[in-house]
Amino acid sequence: MDTWLTTLSSHHNELLFLWAALVFYVCSGSLSIITTIVWRQIPPVIPYLSVLGFSLHTLAIALRWYRVDHGPFVTMFEILSSNIWSFTLIWLFFFWRIKEIRFALVIAQPVLFMMMAWLLLAPSQEAVYPATYHTIWLYIHVGFGKVFLALFYLAVALSSLILLRKIRKCRLWFSQLPADENLAVLAFRFVAVGLIFQTLMLIAGAIWAQDAWGRYWAWDSLETWSFISWLLVALLLHARVTWKIKPDVSSIMIIIVFIVAFVTFFGVPFISMTPHRGVV
Repeated sequence: MDTWLTTLSSHHNELLFLWAALVFYVCSGSLSIITTIVWRQIPPVIPYLSVLGFSLHTLAIALRWYRVDHGPFVTMFEILSSNIWSFTLIWLFFFWRIKEIRFALVIAQPVLFMMMAWLLLAPSQEAVYPATYHTIWLYIHVGFGKVFLALFYLAVALSSLILLRKIRKCRLWFSQLPADENLAVLAFRFVAVGLIFQTLMLIAGAIWAQDAWGRYWAWDSLETWSFISWLLVALLLHARVTWKIKPDVSSIMIIIVFIVAFVTFFGVPFISMTPHRGVV
């Protein structure tokens, strides 16, 4: 059994499973966007294509995990791959649970396409696993962060739809969806739950930092921007509750805050070459 797994988990086979998964993701996303625009309906095959891609992606991550003996936390290739996986998992869950917003979830596909294109450009070689990463708090910290960003990603999809419906032609495409105010309320529910997971992410990260480096917080670039993102999400929710802002204005605010959070997750580590560079 171990010999078979070792053979299967070669670098070449991992990439084959990953690229196959990306092909199914792209086919599912492209087909759903085209059919939504042309026929204003989503074919029943869409979730099956996504599930098939997700299954292949899960296998690719599992094989790499077995081969390098650590989770997908170190290189930008691993971080992008695992986040595409978590985004797809959350997307599939809500696509299945809330049928009324399936058209809105289709709008979220281009974000995944962008991440997939970036993944194709990232080097796939493994890196040394730092000693400070050998802790359960890393898994907890990363898990909370992935849920937060995925939920915010769905809020962006709903917000984008609200803005698109300001265009007369797009209004016809999405006429069967709930009213803008209802979509805005649902988007802020995603944001509110996301804030809970973001808070837990910061707490788990601080505990991990204390175990790894003997301090809870040091205001390195990633920690600073994570805190800024947390403040912006909290202010976003406060503005929604306090000032009763209109759906189109709140949608723009959600998209702006998501961009900041997205850059924090992927821009800061990318610029600094390694996550938490300088403290690893």
